[in-house]
Amino acid sequence: MNPTIIRDRLHEQINRLPDELVEEVADFILFLAAKRKISNRYHDWDDRQWHEFAAQQFFRAEDEDEIEYSLKDAREVYRP
Repeated sequence: MNPTIIRDRLHEQINRLPDELVEEVADFILFLAAKRKISNRYHDWDDRQWHEFAAQQFFRAEDEDEIEYSLKDAREVYRP
């Protein structure tokens, strides 16, 4: 089966679970990741690391995610 389909189905199933089972699923995922030595990149971050990350995202150069549009991109979509 396609991994994307599996992920979508898992997502749907997890959304229907009660909160306490979602916590168990999360614990199991952490267990599987640790067993295969897959790092959970942000799991152990402390407040200082989260603050630094937030500041980096806030103060990054504006042109990094600036989308430019021209008049050629504009079109009328509604006529009253």
